Parts: sequence; structure tokens; C-alpha cells
Amino acid sequence: MCPLPVKPRALSDSVDSGSPTLPSRARRHLALRLDDAWLRFQTRLAIQRGRVETVIPYTGYGTTSWVRVLARVVRSDARDTGTGAQASALRPLQDGMRGWRNFTSAPVAHAAVRVTVAGTVHDVEADRGGVVDAHIPVALDAGWHTITLQSGGSSIVEAPVRIVADDADFGVVSDIDDTVMVTTLPRPFLAAWNTFVLDEHARTPTPGMAVLYERIVRTAPSAPVVYLSTGAWNVAPTLSRFLSRNLYPAGPKLLTDWGPTPDRWFRSGKEHKRTSLERLAAEFPGVKWLLVGDDGQHDEAIYAEFAQRHPQNVRAIAIRQLSVGEAVLAGGRSKSPAQPTPGVPWIYSPDGAGMSAQLEQMGIIRRGDRSADVPEESD
Repeated sequence: MCPLPVKPRALSDSVDSGSPTLPSRARRHLALRLDDAWLRFQTRLAIQRGRVETVIPYTGYGTTSWVRVLARVVRSDARDTGTGAQASALRPLQDGMRGWRNFTSAPVAHAAVRVTVAGTVHDVEADRGGVVDAHIPVALDAGWHTITLQSGGSSIVEAPVRIVADDADFGVVSDIDDTVMVTTLPRPFLAAWNTFVLDEHARTPTPGMAVLYERIVRTAPSAPVVYLSTGAWNVAPTLSRFLSRNLYPAGPKLLTDWGPTPDRWFRSGKEHKRTSLERLAAEFPGVKWLLVGDDGQHDEAIYAEFAQRHPQNVRAIAIRQLSVGEAVLAGGRSKSPAQPTPGVPWIYSPDGAGMSAQLEQMGIIRRGDRSADVPEESD
């Protein structure tokens, strides 16, 4: 089994010297108290309205010796937990829901979840936000598998899991906003708009990026594609439908849980990306990743830092260049890395077609394989 990365340091370890000041401690405690109060209110209201425990499954991943299970347990309307014809009838309505509805379901803190993998049942526990992120030892063949999850009296749900072959040596890590999905809002308002307002059908795919990813996985069928975003787990179903609708390869999404931490009012999106990359490097030490992002503020710096720490795990870095208007809305462009890592090539292009041509020259995409190079359509 591949060793997992070291857990983040305890709060006391993050302080350089002495104890935290009283104002800092008060802010920490106030944030957690407010969040706990809100969760209690959500739960009481959900129970009064007859909401029942529901498991929202996410795409997991793993190796032939372990699997990472991802899901979220919430309280939702009993009608939404149906199966068969009932679920099929509800799906068009659910698919058209605006993002804010994803945040109206109360999470079930520390829910006990039964995960069945290859006929064996494993008991895991969700965190205080209802998020399940469990590492389970299991023997599975490489490829796609289906596991099941159940919490309390909830319906049994299925989740896809991508098992990476032991000899896989290449994979893709892709940002979402402004990389595979075009956004046209200032960054301070982007997350709120995409999460609470925008209908998923109104989201626009970045030109050529789905074709680029499809060419990559045709060239390297064993390559996993991982989508890394600072978005909240609440919008994972919406993002999954967007990616599927626009013909992006299936793959796990590594999102984050909004809310306070012991020392912050809100979680750090940049730190989430850094720790996720570190974990992938520890879980798949033999894989070289193509890191794909954009030049709006942070991706270049995060990828450069990772490449400097783990040059053996980076095949190349591909950065989508934002238009002038997109860069203004994103708060400007990030600064190019001052000390690029020797042996790790960087490519820049405003769209997937430009990246595709450069990656073809590097041998990451098979030359002459252009049968899929047609503009993708969105619903």
C-alpha cells in the first residue's frame, strides 16, 4: 500500500513561538461556535420538515491495493431518495436546479456510513460537514468499478471508482474555473455566482479543452484525469453533469468543504490545492502529472512550487492564457515562476487547440490523431 502524506500539523505546531493571542483564539472559537450553531439550526429545520439521511456519492479513485471513497451525507426531501422510475422522473428537475439549492440540505455531522467494496462492508465516519473521505484497503483490478454506500436508513447509492494500474506512469490534474469552464465574473464574486445562482446549463466550456483531454486519454488510456478545484463539495454533482455534458473524460473531483477551521474563518483554496497535489504525489509516486491551469493569479505559483518539490512527478505544466477581459475580472495575471524547474516544460495557450499542438510536439499526444478535433457543443 502506498503511504499517505503526513497529516497537517496540529494547531499548536503552527505557532512559531508562544501561545496564540487571546484575540486570535477568540476568533477561532467564535467561528466554530457560529458554524456549529448554524449546523444545529439546519438539522432541526430539516428534521421538522421530514428530511431524511441521503448519501450523495462522488467519484473515487485508488490503486489495486486501496481505494479513496468520497461522498457527502445530508438530509434531503424523501422524494429525492427514490429509485427506479421515481428517480428517473425526478432527475430532469434536479439537473435543472440552480446552484443555491445544493446548499439548502443540512449535512449530517459524523454520520456512520457503510461502504461495500467488492462484497466487503467497511464502516467509515463522515466529518462535521457530512463529508466522507475514507482510505480503504482493498484488492481491485485496474479500471472502473462501482461501490455502494448507505447511511442510517438511507437508500443504497452507487459511486464510480477509478482504479489506477500499478504500472501507470502518466496522469492529468486539471483546474476547473477558467481552465475547462469559461467564467466572466470578478473572482471575488465568482464562487458565489457559480454556486448560488448560475444554472449549470448556462456554464460555458473552454474552447478545445474537452477535445484536448480526449486526445490525451486516447493516447494514454491508463492515465487518470483528476479535477482539482477550490469549489465546495456541495456543487460536485453540478460540476459532474457539466463535465459529462461537454464530453470531458470522467474522473474524480477534489473539492473542499467551506467553513471555518480551528485557526481560520474560511478554508484556504490555495492550501487545498497544495495539499491535494502533495497527496497525489505520495499516493502515486510513479506517476508523472500533466498539470493544467490558468494564469489568473495562483495556478502558476502552486504548480511551480510543486514541480520544484517533486520534479519526478511532473511531466509538464500547461497554462491557459486568459483574455484581457478575463484577466481583468480575475484580478490580473499571476507572475511567471521566477525559477522554473529544469526538465519540466511549460506551455501556454489561450485554448485547447493551442495546447494540443504543443503537447503533440512533446509526445504527450499521439501525432496525427486528430479525428476528434472538432468543436464540442454544449446543451
